[in-house]
Amino acid sequence: MLHAHSFVPAPEVGAQSIADSVVLTFEDRCQRQGLVHTVGGLDIQVDLTEAPALAHGDAYRLEDGRLIEIVAEAEPLFEIKGRDPLHLMRLAWHLGDSHRETEIGTKWLRIRQDAEIADLLKGLGAKVVAIEGPFQPEGGNHGHDAHGHDHGHHHDHGHQHDHGRKHDHGHEPGHDHNHHHHHDHSHGEACGCGHDHEHGHHGKHGHD
Repeated sequence: MLHAHSFVPAPEVGAQSIADSVVLTFEDRCQRQGLVHTVGGLDIQVDLTEAPALAHGDAYRLEDGRLIEIVAEAEPLFEIKGRDPLHLMRLAWHLGDSHRETEIGTKWLRIRQDAEIADLLKGLGAKVVAIEGPFQPEGGNHGHDAHGHDHGHHHDHGHQHDHGRKHDHGHEPGHDHNHHHHHDHSHGEACGCGHDHEHGHHGKHGHD
């Protein structure tokens, strides 16, 4: 069994050779320990010193020095748009009040699909569209803000994986960072975070 006890942030991967890749959901990328299955068929036991919330483009480092690239899995999400930036900000506060993990873009919010919260947002005048894409919610980057990644690229690896663990992260209102994730993966679920995203911490305290 191969083991990975450390990881390399995407900016430091650079020209280093990538031996294989693994497709992971946000929850799986947050796992400190667990078994992951790579695209190339390797089974890797991950045993990190802390839960890192890894991001697309980061890499696990195997004991023999090889790097396994982490690819952010596409997940079922709702993309939410408002009438204007102020309206979008108010929608974000409502999501914070509902304790929803939220990814903030310059013109949209993204949450996991939930029919009840979608109806609430529509009632507040939001446009809600069901999509599939990588999920990088606020509060899940664990020091990866400096990665400087632009998630405007599309990936189609055509591999099927069956992974998936779930975590919820809290948010606070009023932050506006940039997250742009427009990957197109056709993978199954597997075990990420923090690239030059626009994040929003949300909370509603008596606001309309």
